Amino acid sequence: MEDVMVPVQEFQELIDQREWKNLREELKKLDPADIAEIIEALKREGDDIILFRLLPRETARETFFRLEYDKQEELLEGLADRKHLLAELLNDLAPDDRTALFEELPGPVTQRLIQLLSPEERRISIQLLGYPESSIGRLMTPDYVAVKPGMTIEQALDHIRHFGKDSETLNVVYVVDKSWKLIDEIRLREILLARPDQTIADLMDNRFVSLNVLDDQERAISAFHDYDRIALPVINSEGVLLGIVTFDDVMDVEEEEATEDFHKFGSIQDFIFNPLKAKITLLYRKRILWLVVLVFMNVFSGAALANFGDVIESMVSLIFFLPLLIGSGGNAGAQSATLMIRALATGDVELSDWLKLLGKELLVALMLGITMALAVGLVASFRSPEIIVVVGLSMIFTVLIGSILGLSLPFVFTLLKLDPATASAPLITSLADISGVFIYFSIATWYLGI
Repeated sequence: MEDVMVPVQEFQELIDQREWKNLREELKKLDPADIAEIIEALKREGDDIILFRLLPRETARETFFRLEYDKQEELLEGLADRKHLLAELLNDLAPDDRTALFEELPGPVTQRLIQLLSPEERRISIQLLGYPESSIGRLMTPDYVAVKPGMTIEQALDHIRHFGKDSETLNVVYVVDKSWKLIDEIRLREILLARPDQTIADLMDNRFVSLNVLDDQERAISAFHDYDRIALPVINSEGVLLGIVTFDDVMDVEEEEATEDFHKFGSIQDFIFNPLKAKITLLYRKRILWLVVLVFMNVFSGAALANFGDVIESMVSLIFFLPLLIGSGGNAGAQSATLMIRALATGDVELSDWLKLLGKELLVALMLGITMALAVGLVASFRSPEIIVVVGLSMIFTVLIGSILGLSLPFVFTLLKLDPATASAPLITSLADISGVFIYFSIATWYLGI
């Protein structure tokens, strides 16, 4: 924890010596982000609860927001006997942050904590949790400022001063009609620079970008990248303004999505926030299923080898190049899959682009295969010159097949409404291995006349 301004050991000693007054004074000198790091670093059970209880209410809220989910859950359990403190903390959290926390907790725990909320905050939490998982509705916050077109600039500024203190952001003010339908968005800067006698309608251009409450959260990620906004409004199918989504919440989702994709690409079910803190049984359960599936898939490679037993016996030198060839096919496939998975995730590529990409990938794979065939042919000229043609042709076709698999599988999974990251490297490698064995020994059988 070198980044922390005050050494963790110093706080540990203050807790050991029960120097509560000095501990409070030291905590006042720190930013909530630093306090969160200290709480995460405290090793002895219960010390994190003690430290957190000494924080002022506002600092406690900011610190809690910066903690990892497992530490947040631990603190909630530790505060269970202090219901007033727990209620204060939960009511103080921003609705979108509170929703993200509740999503991570077991159902019964969430239900119990919701009962500690004030009637208004409870209504908001139940509404947000009622939207589909991974929808934009789960991300949004109802804390925003909206004005009417007929307001003068002076009236609008008075309205912003009155309601703006609870808003998630004030960079943008939203314009709604009497039915609360969104009709425009105006930057606060434009309002501040306008004359007091002008109206909001004078500043409107009726151009705005919005998100649908039921859209997938990946749509929000794409919109923030495309339009470079700090916040975006969220509407329902009738255009009614329900809330806003802010840039920081979307970046948290993007980090989770990227982590999940990386894990899936390694054939790990779901994703694990921190493997250092995860239980051994959890790590085992997340990894074992795909590994067992791949074991049975690789049986086909063994079956293919057994089928070409006569070829292997007549030309044992073929075995020397087998790992090299099938490994090259798997590597080429993994490269193609990585490019396609990322392009599909960012929206740069659509399902309709598959045929166009296939033609391009065939040309690239052919160039790669020929180059790699020349390299392996050079090795074969020293090791086994009699099979240069076999290994060269096998390399070309193996790289071609591996690349096509890597390109196509993410599209197939997307078409089946599955995450394209599920077309993971181990899966592609296994398929490339199986096809590589058949290609290699089929060409050897044909060329050598066995």
